[in-house]
Amino acid sequence: MEKFKYLVKDKEGKTLRGIVEAASKDSAIQSLRSKELTIVTLEQEKRKAFSLDISRVLKRKKIKIDELVIFSRQLATMVDSGIPLVTALDILAEQTENMFFKEVVSKIRDDVETGSSLSEALGKHKNIFSGLFVNMVRAGESSGMLDEILDRVSTYLEKTSILQKKIKSALMYPLVVTVMALAITTFLMIKVVPVFSEIYAGFGAQLPMPTQVMLNISAFMRKYFYVAIGIFVMFYVFINRYVKTEKGKIKLDTLKLKLPVFGVLIRKVAVGKFTRTLSTLVRSGVPILSSLEIVSKTADNRVVEIAVDKVRENVKEGEPIADPLSRSGVFPPMVVRMISVGEQTGELEKMLGKIADFYDEQVDTAVSGLTSLIEPLIIAFLGIVIGSIVIAMFLPILQISEVMGM
Repeated sequence: MEKFKYLVKDKEGKTLRGIVEAASKDSAIQSLRSKELTIVTLEQEKRKAFSLDISRVLKRKKIKIDELVIFSRQLATMVDSGIPLVTALDILAEQTENMFFKEVVSKIRDDVETGSSLSEALGKHKNIFSGLFVNMVRAGESSGMLDEILDRVSTYLEKTSILQKKIKSALMYPLVVTVMALAITTFLMIKVVPVFSEIYAGFGAQLPMPTQVMLNISAFMRKYFYVAIGIFVMFYVFINRYVKTEKGKIKLDTLKLKLPVFGVLIRKVAVGKFTRTLSTLVRSGVPILSSLEIVSKTADNRVVEIAVDKVRENVKEGEPIADPLSRSGVFPPMVVRMISVGEQTGELEKMLGKIADFYDEQVDTAVSGLTSLIEPLIIAFLGIVIGSIVIAMFLPILQISEVMGM
């Protein structure tokens, strides 16, 4: 089957363009004419070069959240300015630098041009546009406030991106220092300590216990170094596969919430994301049951997801949101109380927004505190480990007279 690009006019004189698959050009012409379309142009689509075929492999690669922010913000601006949706998408496709995203936006434009709604076109690319994005756009189309909804989407994504970057930057320093500490320690034990072992072998006297222990550890590491690496790799593969199972996900996410120091931060991030997402959806006119379903899928924590799913089932049966939230045990009492007040006063989205703002500040404070706490702990750990190795190795020299029996 070959692909043919067409430009046609329907009965009402509306111009349509798209792609039709057919065995030949004549078959494509017959197919279009059978739909009572007047053909303006019909060209066989050229096969893409190898460099463009590579971009298809990138379908597995996620589009960066910053690119989605720019896309939704610019689309909102153009729609608000009165530019037709197809033209706006065409402009965005032309100026997008990411080749894969450019292709996706072009497909969305073609779908919209052939009669699909924007939400339907976006829904065909679930690996890029989340349920939240698609449902908010659908709500915007229904209410006639597409530009405003797109602006809210971009604001939501922007705040999510800022939060992710803060957490990553806070954890990057301790991660790098920890890796460096392990690398330096391994190098000392495998390359440096054996040199001292050869020197002390000719002393003919018993070495101090710390030195002997360090030499034994070094000998063990050199002898079983590759075995240890193999065991570590096997353990990593096993854990990685286990956490992909339902049982493994629940156990891992439960452990995350119970971790000392980090658990508090993870819980605050989860609560903040829940309230921010739900507030954005409710404010945009998405039904509450659909909103809760979307929120559960964007929780990034299986424990929170299960709790929200149970809340959704209870709300479906007629309960207010606050009651099942309280029973879940995942959400703090303050959050439950504020949501209850929001439901009673009819200002749920406003109350959710206030909770989200509060937890954003809490996360900022927690991240700053975590960084200031971890830094001295890592430095102390590094000093103790490397200091212990150095002292153990030089201890016989400091006690040389006793070691040599003098």
